Amino acid sequence: MQVNESMIKALMEKLESNNMKPFFCETGSEAKDLVLSLIKEGDVVTNGGSVTMNEIGVMDAVKNRADITYLDRNAEGLTPEEVKEIYKKAFFADVYLMSTNALTLNGELYNVDGNSNRVAALLYGPESVIVVCGINKIVENIDEAVKRVKTIAAPKNTVRLHTGSYCEAQGQCKSLKADGSFMCDGCKGSGRICCNYVVSAQQRHKDRIKVIIVNENLGY
Repeated sequence: MQVNESMIKALMEKLESNNMKPFFCETGSEAKDLVLSLIKEGDVVTNGGSVTMNEIGVMDAVKNRADITYLDRNAEGLTPEEVKEIYKKAFFADVYLMSTNALTLNGELYNVDGNSNRVAALLYGPESVIVVCGINKIVENIDEAVKRVKTIAAPKNTVRLHTGSYCEAQGQCKSLKADGSFMCDGCKGSGRICCNYVVSAQQRHKDRIKVIIVNENLGY
């Protein structure tokens, strides 16, 4: 999709009308500085898996902040039980950092998860959720968001995570057919990462979710 200034302006208005706080940054570096400014001294901070946040340097910067408590799910030497405990503690965090699988022109976030700790924290728990989204993830509607996950986000993430799923081997979801596809259809393998499907539209708690749109291609 070709994204232009008027489209971004309209999208930000849609996000605002959905009670999500929109921001726009020209570069990933600018977005990183903005994210860090939204994290206050003394905050407890954690994150979902996000290639985008790593690409723009947020995670390294958060790890190096001495004035916050960072719950690092990727810390060296953690046992599976300790990682699970961090997932649980995320619900009590002040700030949760993540990206999104897609952002529609109607101001809706679309996210698909396997373990689903990320979408769980997006929906409820942390006081503030900061979402960073490159312009490559902007789509026209939910149908296009579903297609984007099945052809881009899921296959690339399965390669990154070495899940052994169908889309890792074939480069797209098994459910894609000539006559269309259904949101929840897919392989039944143990490595499937598409288990729960979440559309974030109108929000009850105004500005809890902050969406930073970046004028760069970021993440999957």
